[in-house]
Amino acid sequence: MPQQKALVIFSGGQDSTTCLIQAIQTYGRENVEAVTFQYGQRHAVELEKARWIAADLGVPQTVLDLSLMQQITHNALMDDKAEIRTADSGPPNTFVDGRNALFLLYAAIYAKSRDIVHIITGVCETDFSGYPDCRDVFVKSMNVTLNLAMDYAFQIHTPLMYLTKAQTWALADNLGALDYVRTHTHTCYMGVAGGCGQCPSCVLRERGLAEYLAQKGA
Repeated sequence: MPQQKALVIFSGGQDSTTCLIQAIQTYGRENVEAVTFQYGQRHAVELEKARWIAADLGVPQTVLDLSLMQQITHNALMDDKAEIRTADSGPPNTFVDGRNALFLLYAAIYAKSRDIVHIITGVCETDFSGYPDCRDVFVKSMNVTLNLAMDYAFQIHTPLMYLTKAQTWALADNLGALDYVRTHTHTCYMGVAGGCGQCPSCVLRERGLAEYLAQKGA
């Protein structure tokens, strides 16, 4: 059997950090790498968090520049002057067209160059904020496409796909990393260190944490 190695698509946020810690425990620290994407996100503080966490956990990290996306799409997640809004129907204005498709494509190219089969991403369709590229059907379709495109047996793993935010916090706790994830990760769309407490990402994170802590204390 070839050595089982894994590549984690890593943003420095709650979800991807939980996935990274789980991957380390599953595959062994020496068999895990992280890939982080810089695409012009307004919450660029997450890149600093990602670098710090990867170094702290002893995981090699590669940061890829996808800022060319700024030339071909416009959205509130890449425009620090835009008001972040949810939508009554369809994706919110923080949805970045093609983002996860590009992330998976570039992660797969990198993974193949490193003889890595397992690609892990923290997307979730339970608390997915209306993003169509966080759905299981999309990820499975990309898995097939990438395998066909490169004639390589990629296995894309989505350990959070059917978890609520409260259940994701529970997973972090089961991994012995609840306090670590709470303290060191960044989720806020506004790029406020510690969170603004008002953007959809902060609200989802804090609501899930409160729900989990209430359940745990019961």
